[in-house]
Amino acid sequence: MSGLVEHNGWFAHETAVVDEGCSIGAGTRIWHFSHIMPGATLGEGCNVGQNVVISPDVMLGRNCKVQNNVSLYTGVTCGDDVFLGPSCVFTNVTNPRSAVVRRDQYARTHVGRGASIGANATIVCGHDIGDFAFIGAGAVVTKDVPAYALVVGNPARQDGWMSAFGHRLAFDADGMATCPESGEQYSIRDGRVHPSDKTP
Repeated sequence: MSGLVEHNGWFAHETAVVDEGCSIGAGTRIWHFSHIMPGATLGEGCNVGQNVVISPDVMLGRNCKVQNNVSLYTGVTCGDDVFLGPSCVFTNVTNPRSAVVRRDQYARTHVGRGASIGANATIVCGHDIGDFAFIGAGAVVTKDVPAYALVVGNPARQDGWMSAFGHRLAFDADGMATCPESGEQYSIRDGRVHPSDKTP
């Protein structure tokens, strides 16, 4: 792999900056011009694209895919199998001012297991993204997103539900839907989607 250097089971491109004090899982790859700062934690098998910044205390679970030009600021945590699309951005202060120091006011944002965030989306801090949620490209998230929800637009609004495999779910009159790829069945109850016990 061109330019990748192995470090105790993980790999970083020779142009990447990986500060001391990080925790990086086996098999993780960090590509050109990315910066992993002290205190960041990356799980096993992650892929970090070009020109990515991962700030102190950010946590990524296993098998996260971080595409080019993503900024992950202190306060952000991600579960396993999260996809972060090109140039998506997370904030960590709700009312930033250059002349006012608010380092003790960072808001938390958690991205749930299996969630996908599209290219150029912005996640305003303090709002959690549910497991397997799907954030459309360019969306601006200003509130919590439920598990399996599809949200699009600015400000982001819900436009349906997605399966764990990333397909839009069409619910029948009994509140049941089937993923066309996996065959997994889902039920909708009280405005929330759940994998169904009826899945074969």
